[in-house]
Amino acid sequence: MSLIDVAGPAGGKFPAEPFRIRHHLADHPLLSLEALARLATRLDRDRLEYNSGRLQPNQKPDEVPGVDLAPADVIRQIETAGAWMVLKNVETVPEYAALIRTALADAAAALGARSPAEAGMTDFQGFIFVSSANAVTPFHIDYEQNFFVHLHGEKFMHVFDNRDRSLVSEKDLETFPGKHRNHAYREDFEKRATVNRFEPGEGMFLPYTWPHWVRTGSDWTISMAITWKSPENVRMNRLYLANALLRKLGLPQPAPGRHPLYDRVKIAAFTAAHALVQPLRGSEAMRRRLRALFFGRKANYYYRAGKA
Repeated sequence: MSLIDVAGPAGGKFPAEPFRIRHHLADHPLLSLEALARLATRLDRDRLEYNSGRLQPNQKPDEVPGVDLAPADVIRQIETAGAWMVLKNVETVPEYAALIRTALADAAAALGARSPAEAGMTDFQGFIFVSSANAVTPFHIDYEQNFFVHLHGEKFMHVFDNRDRSLVSEKDLETFPGKHRNHAYREDFEKRATVNRFEPGEGMFLPYTWPHWVRTGSDWTISMAITWKSPENVRMNRLYLANALLRKLGLPQPAPGRHPLYDRVKIAAFTAAHALVQPLRGSEAMRRRLRALFFGRKANYYYRAGKA
């Protein structure tokens, strides 16, 4: 049985546009509420982000209320906690890495590829979302490609075309580690949204940097984002980060693609610097120090959980 199913016509949109999928992960023992509570005790603290779920699509990052519970208790009490949580980089735990590899292999085969690598599915990661009823994940973008799989409850995803720069500007596309995911949102954006409703067993492919916001229904929910970056995504992420760093130094940069040679120089410089810094990022404490050093204390915003 394939963990992720892609209908033939839908697969023709990959990887440029979203499309619906089916999956067989809803009853997987690694994705039960109790299994996720145990997982929360195994992940580094900066792999756990949680706050109140009573937010708005245009929620200001500095005004997100916290939840005064330990991470595992948030999960075990999600039915009443009024909370939203994401467990990040679950692929750092071997059994979850194996599950993601199998799911991506099945998806690649359904798309007609001989392997995930042939389909561009490299640098995979996993993010698991646990939310109370009537919770909102504000308007944001993700810097990966994503098979979103819904596991429990009812969820709605409002998806917007990433080619519309009136939604997210070139400047706002620039990113860096620890930058808050939320972007500015206006109610008039909604007329450009495609609203997808999900029950367990349903999901979708969400392309790189397509804006979206999410709300849950009247029951608590579990969902998972099985993500990866193609070589082109890695290149763009490095360019966006280089541009963000130069902007912080008072040197705003042209949009990617306007000066290809200059883009290649910046990507090469970032790649060299990344090779030097990456070995230092093995521990949570060092990752936290590096984020604070390069991007300020606000870059570690997810440590504010617990402040109700």
